[in-house]
Amino acid sequence: MSDVSKQRILIMEGNPRERRERTLELGIRTSSAIYAEAIHAHFPELDIDVIYGADPDASLPENRKLSDYAGFVVSGSALHAYDTDFAVTNQIDILRQAANVGLPILGSCWGLQIAAVAAGGEVSYHPKGREVGIGRTIIVNPAGRAHPMLRARGAAFDAPCIHYDEVTRLPDTATLLASNAHSNVQAAIIPLGKTKIWAVQYHPEFDLRHLADLYALYADDMIAQGFFANKVVLERYCNDVMTLHKEPDNFGLAWQLGVDEAIINDTDRRSEIIAWVASEVYGREAMKGLNGQRPSAK
Repeated sequence: MSDVSKQRILIMEGNPRERRERTLELGIRTSSAIYAEAIHAHFPELDIDVIYGADPDASLPENRKLSDYAGFVVSGSALHAYDTDFAVTNQIDILRQAANVGLPILGSCWGLQIAAVAAGGEVSYHPKGREVGIGRTIIVNPAGRAHPMLRARGAAFDAPCIHYDEVTRLPDTATLLASNAHSNVQAAIIPLGKTKIWAVQYHPEFDLRHLADLYALYADDMIAQGFFANKVVLERYCNDVMTLHKEPDNFGLAWQLGVDEAIINDTDRRSEIIAWVASEVYGREAMKGLNGQRPSAK
């Protein structure tokens, strides 16, 4: 377990430079920026560095090494874990290095997928296509109910998500924690090196604003795939999502969009992140006294 005196987290941005630059041009936050924002909302005392693992010049900040960090987070990415180009394989290598140092590791979506590949599992394109926006009715199994990562979740919950690929075979040593009708592997613990990676297919770091950004970014695909009839309908939906982001107490709009506190409430939505920092970064002593209740935002 990490020394409590270490209060620096390393986030690995999953997207290559060209993708990040395009994202910023559109006024959309990068994957690592969204994750840093989510962590700082509840643990503002933590320092956060970012490594751009998909880039040829990826490196840690000057004078830092992996063992200087209290935890390692892998953000989302538009890459495919089954590809063999440098942008993919280098991130898997960095993940293995972090695991071999024994860092606590948390992964969302891409983080789950490359953790599965690094530990001997398989990732494939999903024949059902994209699970986008909201991952519906994620069911927590008995192992999940017993694990601190999902302690604040109910028996079933919704979560922000976007992915084409999915883990089709977990490593033999992994423990499945949650599933839904779209993807059997929605949450899992994956042993690797000297650590056990906490990983989810969904995105607890996403907020409603980012979901609206994603719908707009992938507008043509989402219309072609039948999620929206046309751009007018999509834009109306995005406006409603942004309104709910600004007015989280708008019960009527939440009902119309089919979302509840698991999506709207920051603490509920980020519960896996909060639990990971409290349990894995600061130590399991920080989890005492919760008694099954959700961790409080700091």
